[in-house]
Amino acid sequence: MAAFEYVALDKQGKQRKGTREADSERQVRQMLRDERWTPLSVNALVDRKQKGEGRSGFLFNRGISAIELATITRQLATLIQAAMPIEEALNGVAAQQENRRVKNILLAVRSKVLEGYTLAKSLEAFPSVFPQMYRATVAAGEHAGFLDRVLERLADYTEATLRSGQKIQQALVYPIILMMACVGIVGFLLGYVVPDVVKVFTDSGQELPLITELLIAASEGFQTWWPVIFGGIALTIIGVRRLLQNEEIRLSWHQILLRFPFVGRFVRTANAARFASTLSILTRSGVSLVEALMIAAQVVNNDAIQQAVQNAARKVSEGSSLNRAMTDTGYFPPLMLHMIASGESTGELDQMLERTANHQQMELEGRITIMLGLLEPLMLVVMGGVVMMIVLAILLPILNMNQLLA
Repeated sequence: MAAFEYVALDKQGKQRKGTREADSERQVRQMLRDERWTPLSVNALVDRKQKGEGRSGFLFNRGISAIELATITRQLATLIQAAMPIEEALNGVAAQQENRRVKNILLAVRSKVLEGYTLAKSLEAFPSVFPQMYRATVAAGEHAGFLDRVLERLADYTEATLRSGQKIQQALVYPIILMMACVGIVGFLLGYVVPDVVKVFTDSGQELPLITELLIAASEGFQTWWPVIFGGIALTIIGVRRLLQNEEIRLSWHQILLRFPFVGRFVRTANAARFASTLSILTRSGVSLVEALMIAAQVVNNDAIQQAVQNAARKVSEGSSLNRAMTDTGYFPPLMLHMIASGESTGELDQMLERTANHQQMELEGRITIMLGLLEPLMLVVMGGVVMMIVLAILLPILNMNQLLA
């Protein structure tokens, strides 16, 4: 039995959309006709005929939000803890969804479970919705018989990641508004205020100070070339993004980023936090260490660190300790390595990885707070400096003119 999405006209001629489970599209159409509805279209949510048998045949290439993923994971864990079969739990969670797209995804996963696939295998139909880390954790939970606990951990992990992202977004709101205000004020002054003011000085024929001449040149250049300036900025951004799509260029750029004193340390801290959190939940859920390392490497945003982690995974598979393999990368902080070494020596690696993840997350939030704390006054100083230069460029000719009259 599979899940199908339909569009039909009811008895009153109104268009209706929904999802039905049936053995074929023909059966769905017949079910609609039995209710005196006119079927317009019926589409399978999962196309089993496509190559790989796990890819979505419906338009589910986009992912879902972190809050939606955390919510359905928490609900699914609660129902499974109540000894409800997986297919019934999926149906119950789907019935609670207001978002039709999320509901259809859950019903499509349920249809795969009804066909005899495991939950982890069924989730592979939607890789953009359920990432590899999520699927591997579910597979480990099914294998160990602790699916409900694993789903609770996944929900906690997703919610923690969401809270961290929200803190960063909220912290960035004020600097972004301040930057936009700074650019807007300077652009307004150069485009409209300065030309009218300095025109009085240029018409008088007096010799102008250097700062005033530079301001006039900047104002005229901005008025004449502003489309070229903004167009050049846009083209530069697009060109850089295109260049970074090349793996070799992106790897070189990421290596350069790691060498910058402040930026490099921030990038290492951010990636260490993501890596430690992912590795922690995978190992606690029963995923083998080597597989957990390979999966955790995919959440690392920096290509140089990602390659180093993949090399570390190969060393571990060859018999090296995790501490030694991570130390050889040169990208992870000493405290994190020390805690991993302690966990390996005491046989409590899972607990130490969890503590490491929490510590790295706290350090990341601290660095973000410091960075934003420095950015805000710096932007105020820059903005004040620019405005002061404009005011001086206008006042100096006035002062010179007063001295001549005196």
